[in-house]
Amino acid sequence: MVKKTSILNGVRCRRCGTNRGVIRAYGLDICRRCFRDVGTDLHFKKYT
Repeated sequence: MVKKTSILNGVRCRRCGTNRGVIRAYGLDICRRCFRDVGTDLHFKKYT
C-alpha cells in the first residue's frame, strides 16, 4: 500500500511556523504575512 503524502507535509514558514500561504519561490519558505514584513529587507519592491 502506498503512503499518502500531502503537499503541505513539511512546508512551514521559517519565521512563524504556519503552513498556510507559504511562498516557496526562490527558496524563501515564508508565509505571505511574514513576507509583507520582511519583503523590503529582501530587496523585493512593492508594486500595489
